[in-house]
Amino acid sequence: MNRKLAFQHSLVVCIGILAGAAALSTALGATARAAEIVPFRTINMSPLALIHPAPAAGSARLLAPRETEVTLIADAANNFAVDSTANESVHLDGETYRVALDLRYGVTPWFEAGIQVPFIGTSGGALDSFVEGFHKVFDFNNGDRDKYPQDELLFSYHRDGTERLHYDDGGFGIGDVRLNAAVRLHEGTGESRTSLALRGSLKLPTGESGRLRGSGGTDFALWLTGSTDLPVGEWGHLTFFGAGGGMVMGDGDVLADQQRNAAGFGTLGFGWSPASWIALKVQGDWHSAFYRASGLRELRTDTITITSGGTIAFSDRTALDIGVVEDASVKTAPDVVFHLALSHRF
Repeated sequence: MNRKLAFQHSLVVCIGILAGAAALSTALGATARAAEIVPFRTINMSPLALIHPAPAAGSARLLAPRETEVTLIADAANNFAVDSTANESVHLDGETYRVALDLRYGVTPWFEAGIQVPFIGTSGGALDSFVEGFHKVFDFNNGDRDKYPQDELLFSYHRDGTERLHYDDGGFGIGDVRLNAAVRLHEGTGESRTSLALRGSLKLPTGESGRLRGSGGTDFALWLTGSTDLPVGEWGHLTFFGAGGGMVMGDGDVLADQQRNAAGFGTLGFGWSPASWIALKVQGDWHSAFYRASGLRELRTDTITITSGGTIAFSDRTALDIGVVEDASVKTAPDVVFHLALSHRF
């Protein structure tokens, strides 16, 4: 879908999610404190991008020394992209799931270390009818979905008459483990706080590339992430956040002769916390193309996604992110991704 439809789609879903979040918090008593506004922990869940994931922006504020944060991340993506040129064709139809355990630990006042262990699953799924029905109700473009069987699993790519990729066997297993580190560059004090951190990660080839759970290569990423928090009186507080950097990708096993060895990525977004227990957030994420020598958007085009949703703070140390991700750059990311992230600090 185009950017206008993606925004409208996200807005409709966001309103529904946040209405449900408000009802849930009311049912639980809404006794939470201070919903911290940090970027969504989302990545591109397209099968050809998930093996080389541009890292999530992360918080610009580091944990205190000896403080630990544990986050359980869950993403469910509905993929549908069928395209062709004179000498190429791609068929990406199926659902991708990702459950990741993310650990962060404050080592010193200025240094933080962590690890993320993802588990990747694929299947024909059960979301096709829901997505198609949603598109029809709100008059969104269905992208020729009705011409193909529902709940099918097939990821394939042909070039010059040769099948370069074929995957139609679902399953679940460990993905590429990521080692993370961060250095505090600036931490503001008082009500208006501006923070800046340098983050880096090393992605290890622990996932099985033949089942699209990893790339088969080692990737290194380095980026800056910053945020500014502004109080707005009785209206709560606003936070603006952003990140930008690049990554170097080792030679992988998937479409090896077309894989690029470097890519850029970035995040820009804001959040508003009207009450201590809730924050509403919107963010855009971008990364450059991971592949070359292709005329297909799915391989050669930069990706832009829009995530909308919010955070419910159950206490000053426990919070739940709820988000919906849309493909603002058509065919370069899943049609829709449902995102949850439950975090707790010790």
